[in-house]
Amino acid sequence: MGHFVPHTDAEISAMLADIGLSSTEDLFAAIPDALRLAGGLDIPAGMSEPDVLAEMDRLAGLNRVGSDLVCFAGAGAYDHEVPSATRQLTFRSEFVTAYTPYQPEVAQGVLQALFEYQTLVARLAGLPVANASLYDGAAAAVEAVNLAAAVTGRQRVWLSGGAHPHWRATMATLAAGSGRELVDVPLAGGVTDWSAAPSGDAPAAVVVASPNYLGCLEDLRAARAAADAQGALLVVAFDPVAAGLLRSPGDDGADVVVGEGQPFGTPLSFGGPYLGLFACRMEHVRRLPGRLVGRTVDSEGRPAYVTTLRAREQDIRREKASSNVCTNQTLIAVACMIQLSWLGTGGLRELALRCARGTRYAREALTAIPGVSLAVPAPTLREFALRLPVPAPTAVARMAEEGFLAGVPVGAQDGVVTDSGDDLLVAVTERRTRAEIDAFAEALEKVVR
Repeated sequence: MGHFVPHTDAEISAMLADIGLSSTEDLFAAIPDALRLAGGLDIPAGMSEPDVLAEMDRLAGLNRVGSDLVCFAGAGAYDHEVPSATRQLTFRSEFVTAYTPYQPEVAQGVLQALFEYQTLVARLAGLPVANASLYDGAAAAVEAVNLAAAVTGRQRVWLSGGAHPHWRATMATLAAGSGRELVDVPLAGGVTDWSAAPSGDAPAAVVVASPNYLGCLEDLRAARAAADAQGALLVVAFDPVAAGLLRSPGDDGADVVVGEGQPFGTPLSFGGPYLGLFACRMEHVRRLPGRLVGRTVDSEGRPAYVTTLRAREQDIRREKASSNVCTNQTLIAVACMIQLSWLGTGGLRELALRCARGTRYAREALTAIPGVSLAVPAPTLREFALRLPVPAPTAVARMAEEGFLAGVPVGAQDGVVTDSGDDLLVAVTERRTRAEIDAFAEALEKVVR
């Protein structure tokens, strides 16, 4: 925590005397009384530094985090293991203190780390090129829509109702300024019903998440067919953990793949900062948002890494630019790269398989509770929605008393599930043990009873 040390009374008097004033009030004498705040601000008196620190500690102690609650919540932020190797290597001073690698002659280590990150993300996505990261998954989705609009010259977007509601809200916010028209395509049985897509102008992009917000696996071939019928680009929001078991989105026809990289090397951290994954086909590389690190050779023929295609379009094309992003999440991307390298292909598959097996065990245990059922029937991998006989927010609050972060309530407010408001999104990662799942089921049965 930084410390604020104010000027002393003697210093203030000396400064005022130097400019010929007798008090700080004289600094504002030119402001008419009608514009001044009458009576001052209604705030308490200042506190000493030790008192402030003690109060902040008291407030922080009200949070129940870490080992206080066993986490079964997901919905885009997951309680995965961060290996000691990942933590130790990521927080080496060379990575922590490094700034944007504008000068390759002094930034070869960071540039190589980002190059390896791009390579790994491209392999996960099944596409030939990935950028050096974006702020988070929602920002990546916005940039994917921007790219599609620039490629096609269209403004309309078909957006699956299964996309994360926060991502959809972010896209809607940015669409208000860019002129995009977002059109929702509803779900049926937990997956997108492309037959219910609206008529009218052809879209620039068809956006689908798989696994979607409910954890359900989408048929990307059907999404590809919907995009082809409209002459649109297919944007897929994927789960990089699920990529350990599933076909890559690129293999299923995606033109652009986006995702949230938090599961690899980043703890929950109260919601951020996180990591936006972005990959695309090579024909779109010059519209790639952010920056791209490339490998070349120096004058002596040795391998060298440089930042390339850093168009910084806002400096050149300004309001006509397809993207105004010119930065990336270097440290978090490095953590992601280190953890993926640590896992390797076999480790990533094992990680995804442990999540899938734990999810299946939890789903069977929880739906055996009288009154509890699956909210939707579609297949899932590591997350699923439950229909409860009590309101989901009530269940979450009561489960916290039992020592569990039970999940995330979903319903009409998300525009994702039915309007029952009694659905609970439950996630199971490799950190959850059989004993924890059994205890979770026992506690939930007690709560819903």
